[in-house]
Amino acid sequence: MEPIQLASQPVVQSTGSTFADTGLCAPILEALNTLQLTIPTAIQAQAIPIARKGQDVMGIAQTGTGKTFAFALPILEKLLANPGKALIVVPTRELALQVEESIKRVTRLLSPGIRSVTLIGGEPIYRQKADLRNNPRIIVCTPGRLRDHLQQRTVFLEDVTTVVLDEADRMLDMGFAPQIKLIMETVPGNRQTMCFSATMAPEISRLANAYMNNPVRVEVATAGQSNLKIDQEMCYVHPDDKTTLLNTLIKDHPGRILVFSRTKHGAKKLNEKLRVSGHASAEIHSNRSLSQRRHALEGFKSGQYRVLVATDVAARGIDVQNITLVVNYDLPDAAEDYVHRIGRTGRAGLAGKAISMATVSQARDVKSIERLIQKNIAISPYSKETVAQPVYGDRQNSDRRYSAWQPAGQRRSGGSGSGGGGYGNSRPRFSSSRRSR
Repeated sequence: MEPIQLASQPVVQSTGSTFADTGLCAPILEALNTLQLTIPTAIQAQAIPIARKGQDVMGIAQTGTGKTFAFALPILEKLLANPGKALIVVPTRELALQVEESIKRVTRLLSPGIRSVTLIGGEPIYRQKADLRNNPRIIVCTPGRLRDHLQQRTVFLEDVTTVVLDEADRMLDMGFAPQIKLIMETVPGNRQTMCFSATMAPEISRLANAYMNNPVRVEVATAGQSNLKIDQEMCYVHPDDKTTLLNTLIKDHPGRILVFSRTKHGAKKLNEKLRVSGHASAEIHSNRSLSQRRHALEGFKSGQYRVLVATDVAARGIDVQNITLVVNYDLPDAAEDYVHRIGRTGRAGLAGKAISMATVSQARDVKSIERLIQKNIAISPYSKETVAQPVYGDRQNSDRRYSAWQPAGQRRSGGSGSGGGGYGNSRPRFSSSRRSR
């Protein structure tokens, strides 16, 4: 296959203002109308017409932009009219369950129905084998569990006509390149391939060169750009004051609150402290079983838990409406994870808020984030430390200082705050080493 220079591919503009303008068939449109969905998001409006033509698609869009329907709706239309299967590969169990749930919202309204299955770790493999014997036409999976089924010869991919790599940058960052290579070498060569990513890192270009056929690139936001409707604040605080500050933030902000801890042990300890303080909270990280993670997420959605403490295992894959505040209790190990974390609020065009905690010694890490999102993050009124920090893009103004507890109108803020295996990794990383999630 000839190398693909994705930078030279056209960025397709919006094709219409309704789902009908995308050209989707009548049964799909009727299902969407029943679900009261008539207006596509930008990534849906751009990607669906291309995918319907059978072309390979490279989609670049930040979290919360509706990427799932951008590939799921053309797949459903294709399966209604033609034999074959679709394979959707995602990085995490939570995202796999979320994707299948979104697909089932539509398939329940179609006749004939289209059966799907989720293949993820943490669930008994014998149940998945039984589901596979029912010949599902859509397989949603994580790379590791699909590899297990391939090795045990309990799943066969020779009739797959469409492959989707969703959150491809996250899969590579998690070290799934060998599994992706196995999967792409197993599916037929004449397949349609769609790859969706929040970033256009060099390893994503190499993945496209290896496994895609002249993909059309659709991009609705500059890679790394944060949602402009999210009000972002940076709060400088001493490490010993973090928990006290978090309690204050929870009391001052109504609604659902998602809190990110850097490690699974930190998440567990923080959740215990919040419960002692009287908050209805739960935790989600890799030390929790799948059933425990499901319970925590469902409880967060239903309102049983007002606060959810998570590691980056949940930075992508949590689709909970009306999260009013995201708190970065710890800064992430990689600057790009900041974008994915705060993307849990301000979804579907709504406004949101994100407050991050940092120590004075982490000012350089904050600058890495600001360089990535290409804007300054406003200093929070909750800030209790003084820090010297250069304005983004202004090397000469390097002595700007912030004083604790000044009224917001008197503080000079930085402007409105409205990875993986085999492919290398060019993501901006902080000095601290990445730990287990």
